[in-house]
Amino acid sequence: MPEGDTVWQAARRLHDALAGKVLARSDFRVPRYATVDLGGRTVLGTVPRGKHLLTRFEGGLTLHTHLRMEGAWKVFGAGEPWKGGPAHQIRVVLSTADRTAVGYRLPVLELLRTGEEDAAVGHLGPDLLGPDWDPERALANLLTDPGRPLGEALLDQRNLAGIGNVYKSELCFLIGATPWLPVGALPADRAAHLPRLAQRLLEANRDRPVRRTTGLRHQDLFVYGRAARPCLRCRTPICLADQGDGSRDRPTYWCPACQTGPAPAPGSPPTRRTRTPN
Repeated sequence: MPEGDTVWQAARRLHDALAGKVLARSDFRVPRYATVDLGGRTVLGTVPRGKHLLTRFEGGLTLHTHLRMEGAWKVFGAGEPWKGGPAHQIRVVLSTADRTAVGYRLPVLELLRTGEEDAAVGHLGPDLLGPDWDPERALANLLTDPGRPLGEALLDQRNLAGIGNVYKSELCFLIGATPWLPVGALPADRAAHLPRLAQRLLEANRDRPVRRTTGLRHQDLFVYGRAARPCLRCRTPICLADQGDGSRDRPTYWCPACQTGPAPAPGSPPTRRTRTPN
């Protein structure tokens, strides 16, 4: 699952390549929009909203896309070969005189009236990298369901928008709680610190080519992707288990010594809960 900083970088690439320019052509390779032609419209810009991308055009239209697990936007110069994947994976092409943006494997792609963008993103909580960021509101959202496992609450974009599976695991490590600890069981000081810590991590990484949470020279992440390797703090082997709703289980990493709270028993099924919104 792409993180908020990844989506922020994608939005900036699209904005820098297309904003203020007239589309020479558009090519929607999905049946619903096969006859749509945005050629001749000026691109007003692209903005991120959590993990969503909103590309706005003159005339009051917005292209809403979401990368989920496999999607990607690639930008190419005039005459440059497209190297984002095979042609059958292309969902949309937006071309100006000197740049072409190609959307690959986009699971969400829809054209909206710009005034109706809330239909796509109005459910989102405060955006960690957006102008609406509000740590107090984010904390209140997280505590709405105090019995919910912390990891699931962090991934729920209705609470705060922009955290993916990497930051979920890293944040839980940094505050010393397992992802299965009920949100309401967090000590008040750590709970209050959590949204601000999340925002600082994403802010620090939004311009970096390689995501880092450790501040260490030769190790980028504390726990994510480090199953069975020694914890960077205590040398205990890092654990790995699935966490999710059964249909969207996500690999979750934690240190059983540095992080307090419950953890799944070996071989136990994932927690079954309502699907976490994007």
